[in-house]
Amino acid sequence: MDITRPAPPPVTADARPPGAVRRAVRELALVAVLFLAYKAGRLAVAGRSATARANGERIWWLERLLHLPDEAAVQAPLLLHELPVQLANCYYAYVHFPATALCLIWLYLRHPVHYRWLRRALAALTAAALALHVLVPLAPPRMTALTGLVDTGSRYGPAVYGPPEADTLSNQYAAMPSLHVGWAVAVAVALVTVTAGRWRWLWLAHPVLTLFVVVGTGNHYWLDGVVAVVLLGLILAVLPRPGVPRRPPDPPASAARLRPHVVPPPRRPGGAGRRRSPRTPSAADGRLRPPRRG
Repeated sequence: MDITRPAPPPVTADARPPGAVRRAVRELALVAVLFLAYKAGRLAVAGRSATARANGERIWWLERLLHLPDEAAVQAPLLLHELPVQLANCYYAYVHFPATALCLIWLYLRHPVHYRWLRRALAALTAAALALHVLVPLAPPRMTALTGLVDTGSRYGPAVYGPPEADTLSNQYAAMPSLHVGWAVAVAVALVTVTAGRWRWLWLAHPVLTLFVVVGTGNHYWLDGVVAVVLLGLILAVLPRPGVPRRPPDPPASAARLRPHVVPPPRRPGGAGRRRSPRTPSAADGRLRPPRRG
């Protein structure tokens, strides 16, 4: 009797594993929740603009005490021509978030282990930054008259922020730490790790350029970038490295004492319990040869 099984349905290009779709939706939801939580920090610093500006002056004096370069020394060359300052404003506005998103998407598709590592690092860094933004509001240099810096975005364009009093979408009193610098360093570290060759070290140009852009445009102090790098270093020291499995926890002492009782196999009759009598070697064994006759 011949039983013909039905052929399986053809696999189309539009078919996607349900698990992969669920994971992608979950990742997008996590990013959206993190983004909304960061934006909600704007409500926590409402009415604290005077404190934020006073903290900005303290940071500026602390940098002079530490003999750090003046932020105005970075902004002055940009203001000589309109093109460099506009390029710096574009880099600040259009590179930070898209570059991070593209890196996450590429790692999700090609290096899932490193994607999870970078996602956790960015989430932890953003959470720590949000806590500092709420506890210590800090006005950027462009909003601190003592620094002498100008708001290059509002003067030359493109502008990212509106007037701080009317801005309900972004927290402009969140200068320290600089997430622009922190995210750029995390992205560069991830890309250097997953790529090969000597050219991979060029990814480090992204955080270096980001640091000079955020300082030159008057959006951050030097210490904002330093604090971001220190926080990221502490986070990376705690997170397990990509591809290195976590050490399983040691079993409790009670479990170690409860070892299974192994029953030995039964002895066969005449087996291991009986001692064998020594065997007398013979000439056939090749070990004893008959004496030669002369």
